[in-house]
Amino acid sequence: MDARRVARVAFELARKRKKKVTSVDKANVLETSQLWREVVSCLGKEYRDVKLEHMLVDSCAMRIITDPTSFDVVVTENLFGDILTDEAAAISGSLGMLSSATIGGDVDLYEPVHGSAPDIAGKGLANPLGAIASAAMMLRLTAKLEEEASDIEYAIREVLASGYRTADLDKADSKYLLTTEQMGRMVEHALSEVFDRRRSYHAV
Repeated sequence: MDARRVARVAFELARKRKKKVTSVDKANVLETSQLWREVVSCLGKEYRDVKLEHMLVDSCAMRIITDPTSFDVVVTENLFGDILTDEAAAISGSLGMLSSATIGGDVDLYEPVHGSAPDIAGKGLANPLGAIASAAMMLRLTAKLEEEASDIEYAIREVLASGYRTADLDKADSKYLLTTEQMGRMVEHALSEVFDRRRSYHAV
């Protein structure tokens, strides 16, 4: 069933991270969630090296705000996932910051959480970091290119740490407000610096 397929993806990802899966449901109210919990618990027995915790969706929503770093891999059904990812976006500053992937089937699909945002198309207002981070996720999960994925994520962090922001982000701590294209160029420049340092290191 689909719940088993999705849960298996979560356990496999956790094995490559901090070896912890949080399964989110509403098993105290919904029969479908009770089935979800049963399926995930059964599958978890195949992954003895991964810690599995079950959490009700309302408790999860609170803990995302109060203790977001306590999570590693969160797995849940589509409705709860839609709500929780939007909430998580508030912690990162904007929906434009979040990457997403649909994996585990015949074809892997990657996109920023916000989708295409047609209402601001061509205005230079969109935050490209979610799309760029989605490319990093594609390199890591589908192409198995961990170093390249990490380089892109490092470049994103460097640009943000330098005070650059797009219009959707809090501008109080920003030095420079950039358009979509400008932000993309800044990440490209930071990534080029990573490559230059690596070439210099190998040349020594």
